[in-house]
Amino acid sequence: MAKRRKLEAPSADDMSRIEDEFRRETPARASAAPIAQVAADSANAFEAGTSDERASRARDSAEAQRFRDADAAGLLIFEIPLGAIEPLSMQRDRTVLDKEAMDELEHSINANGVRMPIEVYALKGAASGKQYGLLSGYRRLIAQQNLYVRTGNEKFKAIKAVLRDPNQMGGAFVAMVEENEIRQDLSHYERGRIAVIAAQQGAFATTEEAVGKMFAAASKAKRSKIRSFAMIFEELGDMLEFPEALREKDGLRLAMALRDGAEANLREALGAGQGGDAKSEWALIESVLSDQVKPKPDSSRGGRPKSSHPEAVRTNGETLRTSTGVTLQRQSDGQGFLIRFGGDGVSAELIEAIMLDIREKLEKG
Repeated sequence: MAKRRKLEAPSADDMSRIEDEFRRETPARASAAPIAQVAADSANAFEAGTSDERASRARDSAEAQRFRDADAAGLLIFEIPLGAIEPLSMQRDRTVLDKEAMDELEHSINANGVRMPIEVYALKGAASGKQYGLLSGYRRLIAQQNLYVRTGNEKFKAIKAVLRDPNQMGGAFVAMVEENEIRQDLSHYERGRIAVIAAQQGAFATTEEAVGKMFAAASKAKRSKIRSFAMIFEELGDMLEFPEALREKDGLRLAMALRDGAEANLREALGAGQGGDAKSEWALIESVLSDQVKPKPDSSRGGRPKSSHPEAVRTNGETLRTSTGVTLQRQSDGQGFLIRFGGDGVSAELIEAIMLDIREKLEKG
């Protein structure tokens, strides 16, 4: 029978020796996943360097963010070549450029450059191939173009501009009007014209809304005048050769005549082509206004008949009734004299025209 071998437990020294041999022969496993190690190495590399280097990186990051914020807010000024800008991408409110004012502006730009940047917006698929459309600064752009054409100086080849991104066309029209209202006053006809165009191009639902929003800072009386001139542009804009020469009171008279149905007669008179200048054109209009008779109401519609007034009648020393049915009553108080107007023919436009006539008479003495 074979002898059994007696087994002995290893001593503490033997266990230490075996463990050391195992550790030497077995490679150590990574304590973290590879991606975690890469991230840690990157972080260590980023944090490496002196405190000044880390501070410099922080400043660069903050400045980059401020640049992005300024770009998004439209606060950056660019140098844009004149050839990349389409001046007539929008209908302009300014219809006439005053030569004397333009000469002064060109002289200023020649000496000091454009002090106030123009405003442009990006054009998409423009047939002209231009990259930008003009939002505001039409006079400055034209003045610098004239200087570049005349002098050929490379410093006029590009113009300072701010890139805008209007949320809607209405905002663009308002910005254009505000810019011209501040820098060079618009005529009433120009105000009425651009309000009509803005409505026609879909920026506003109606001309009334266009006037209200584009000239929100104007008084109620001023907006009423603008609406009157807007009507003149709508009904006679294609016939008038010298609309900017219309005096305020004449424009209000013309608007009243249009409301009373004089459009056909006015178009016929203007279509004769005899208005070679502003004075002769107004003479044609005046001939129609003088003959214009307010249409009588249709009696078939019923209602209480209105009394007619064939001629002006002074009922007493204080009251005067005109042939058109307007009554003027003289009054006085502790501060001076008053004239009260009454009757169906009274309107805001009529009062405006009368006030302008009175002012003209008083100034002439």
